[in-house]
Amino acid sequence: MKKVEVVPHDPRWRDAFEAEAKHVAAALGENVTAIHHIGSTAIPGIHAKPVVDLLVEVRDLAELDGRSSAMESLGYEVMGEYGIPGRRYFRKDDQEGTRTHNLHAFETGAAEVERHLAFRDYMIAHPGDAQQYGELKRKLADEHPQSMDGYMDGKDAFIKEMDRRAAEWRASS
Repeated sequence: MKKVEVVPHDPRWRDAFEAEAKHVAAALGENVTAIHHIGSTAIPGIHAKPVVDLLVEVRDLAELDGRSSAMESLGYEVMGEYGIPGRRYFRKDDQEGTRTHNLHAFETGAAEVERHLAFRDYMIAHPGDAQQYGELKRKLADEHPQSMDGYMDGKDAFIKEMDRRAAEWRASS
């Protein structure tokens, strides 16, 4: 059982993202249209699980599916849609089996791309909400140290509300 770990923001997460994005771009080639740093490690100053999330936009998912071996050579486990239609999900652990990266790939223009970017940008622009999110994550990690499901379920309503605010904010700006 993996412990739910939430830690203070680490400025090295940005460097980890940039280094990984270069490897992924090289592995996936010209199919990639953009690679974004998403998730809590992309939001300065808040507590997060120390796992870097990448959002990769591609021209063609079928072409991406043909590059699974290239992703495996970078240490990623190929997970398919993994519960979200139109997504390709990959996860990477270090030598000790600790998760280091999650990679979510969608075709350029997918609604999920916009949702993830709006959430990240809203949180960066609204540090009060971001701090509230970081505190919720800390509290949930303390309450559910051995239950990732409990941790994730505890964040669900807050994330849905922030998604709603982020969509309104994005539409008005």
